[in-house]
Amino acid sequence: MTGRFHGVGVGPGDPELITLKAARLIAAADVVAYHAGVGKASNARRIAASLIPGSAVEEQLTYPVTTGATDHPGGYTGVLADFYEESAARLAAHLDAGRDVVLLSEGDPLFYGSYMYMHDRLAERYETEIVPGVPAFAAATAVAAAPLARQTDVLTVLPGTLPEPELARRLADTDAAVVMKLGRTFPAVRRALESAGRLEHAVYVERASMDGERRLPVAEVDPATVPYFSLVLVTGDSRNGRRSRDRPLPEPSAVEPAGPAAELLVVGLGPGPGRWLTPEASAALAGVDHVVGYGPYVDRVPQRAGLTRHASGNTVEIDRARLALGLARDGESVAVVSGGDAGVFGMATAVFEAAEDPAYRDVPVRVLPGVSAVQAVAARAGAPVGGDFAVMSLSDRLKPWEVIERRLRAVAEADLALAIYNPASRSRTGQVAAAREVLLEHRKPDTVVVVGRSVGREGESLAVTTLGELDPAGVDMRCLLIVGASGTRVSGAGRVWTPRWVQP
Repeated sequence: MTGRFHGVGVGPGDPELITLKAARLIAAADVVAYHAGVGKASNARRIAASLIPGSAVEEQLTYPVTTGATDHPGGYTGVLADFYEESAARLAAHLDAGRDVVLLSEGDPLFYGSYMYMHDRLAERYETEIVPGVPAFAAATAVAAAPLARQTDVLTVLPGTLPEPELARRLADTDAAVVMKLGRTFPAVRRALESAGRLEHAVYVERASMDGERRLPVAEVDPATVPYFSLVLVTGDSRNGRRSRDRPLPEPSAVEPAGPAAELLVVGLGPGPGRWLTPEASAALAGVDHVVGYGPYVDRVPQRAGLTRHASGNTVEIDRARLALGLARDGESVAVVSGGDAGVFGMATAVFEAAEDPAYRDVPVRVLPGVSAVQAVAARAGAPVGGDFAVMSLSDRLKPWEVIERRLRAVAEADLALAIYNPASRSRTGQVAAAREVLLEHRKPDTVVVVGRSVGREGESLAVTTLGELDPAGVDMRCLLIVGASGTRVSGAGRVWTPRWVQP
């Protein structure tokens, strides 16, 4: 009969914060295991030392490296993977011999804990129990004596190892935050807090509940003194009017502006990579105080001090436009952001529609172009829209499907290459097949079709097929289709192009 495997959280440092259940299991264990750094004593063992029975076998699992420097052929990831496999084998030998194993974990076993790697390797083979522990941030919050989140506040836990721009963006977009894993990352974390406008209210807590505990404002911390056992708290009542993306957009101010309106910029961000953002758009975004847009597009704007972000869902374009126009009317510098080109199925039209309201008659609007998705997909494929072409959306949210079918027939009969935006979504699963049948009324089955997915972003793919062979099930909301004209051809190298000339 095999032994039982226990992942036991021992809390943040103070032995008195160990739970009664954890204490009972440690005291009854046949084997007590714990992780330790190279040349260091295990902090988890120190916390639980008084509870470990003298009869227990102790297994110290010592990390082979503490930084990314290693000559292992698999690099840092490879050397750690080997270490976890070897550690799991050591514990499995005890379990196979019928011994109960308690693996100690600082804080909580499933919260940035080393226990998880043993759980992945052992839990399916042995009876396993996990005992939660007080996480470090809970102890730090008590030390800071500041409520971390209230009512509907959103709490975000962030590793300080995130890239600085990403960390700043997430700090700006949440109500309350915990930043873990400091040490060498502290200077970048501090800069990210400043960029997000959260530095003033950020609290640094070191060695919460342990000897040497200290608390002070992040702005006063000497980076050279920051140990690994430290974190930063940003409380939910420090947002000063910032909003999370899940809250409704505020109503534009009804108060008559005291000064002249500012110019409202509508900015196309391109399809994805930063290198496709135009210098003009980049300079504009660097100079505004507000960015308004669909959440994933707002996420692509680098966070910096003084920038307020207004992110919202995908179906409230007019509400976004009104908010931006209201801010600009009040003299605030604002950019509305849109993926691709803002004038191609983007936010520019929504802004001009909302601007018809006399309340915004004095707001000047300027549209800054961006690389459109059709340009990006076409460039990846070759030159499929090198001749006359049409652009359509299959979304029937703003126009009836009957209109879409009529336009598809007209394009097909005119023998134009066709770029199709919004071919499918979670709720629209049959429209690609329907559009394919309409196009086949006037196009041959061997008509070239390009399917671009997430072009310019992670997971990019490009497929060249024909209208007859197109599989609608393989098309989703991340795709853009280009249906060639009768003259569109595929070169020997697989490049798709449409001649500029047309036979009479």
